[in-house]
Amino acid sequence: MESKIGQKRYWNPLKSTVEGVPNQLVISHEQPGIMPTAHWHAQVEINYVFSGTVDYQMQGHCVHLEAGDLCLFWGGLPHQVLDTSEDAMFIAIHLPLVHFFRLRLPVDIQQRLMRGATLLAGEHDQGDGRSFARWSDYLRSDDPVKVNHAIDELLLRIERIQFDSYKLLDAATTDTAPSEAPDRQSFQNIGEICFYIAENFRHDIDSSAIASSVDIHPKYAMSVFKKSTGMTLNEYVSLLRLSYAQALLLRGDVNVLQVAMDSGFGSLSAFNSSFRKLAGMSPSDYRRSIRDRHSGQC
Repeated sequence: MESKIGQKRYWNPLKSTVEGVPNQLVISHEQPGIMPTAHWHAQVEINYVFSGTVDYQMQGHCVHLEAGDLCLFWGGLPHQVLDTSEDAMFIAIHLPLVHFFRLRLPVDIQQRLMRGATLLAGEHDQGDGRSFARWSDYLRSDDPVKVNHAIDELLLRIERIQFDSYKLLDAATTDTAPSEAPDRQSFQNIGEICFYIAENFRHDIDSSAIASSVDIHPKYAMSVFKKSTGMTLNEYVSLLRLSYAQALLLRGDVNVLQVAMDSGFGSLSAFNSSFRKLAGMSPSDYRRSIRDRHSGQC
């Protein structure tokens, strides 16, 4: 059982599943849990707050959410719920990145999101509470028709943010100037690339194999992916591997070398280097810090 202090809930990282399933939709409709440390995952995350408040520490900026707030951020950078009110209730929808490229958002918004910004709707919509409650039911159902319908409606709601007032929160905006938008075919290619990588990241794949899956030239694949996401193909592959490895590290006394191999890294040194770059510590220290902090809360 997850530990609580007063009426606040603490997130139990040992029970988290989202990190290990980068190509799956994961939904949490509950009291948000205060996180003992930051985590990350390959999905885009959508939050809607039904009641109370939630405070996040994102990469380089903080986000304060209140009842009625709707936000979107890319989970690939470390983020952490620092605090909540006792009456907080929200829905967190972790949407596979392939759906992100279905969104018809202005390119500057899309690019800044991929670089770590948080998109916050500036106006509350009185219908959001009822809609998110319904989408929650649909997304958790076993009916694929309802699931797909909810995803379609959810994407339309996110697209509508651009037509009202909104905020893009990040550490700095000087280095995130918008560039020319790729055409829709390019966005479709990127979505297909993301799907292929999510299905195959644990194997030895390179830019040629990735481009071949979409039937485009490797140089074009690398160029359009970097232009739209701010990441290279290798960086995105590493992200999915690190997300998967993070999940493995929290489950049992697994060997770090085995985690590296099972996650698709070719060597322990490559795994350690990538993990330190993202988490600021070694995989072993990360696992130890999670377990020590969690055991201290129980």
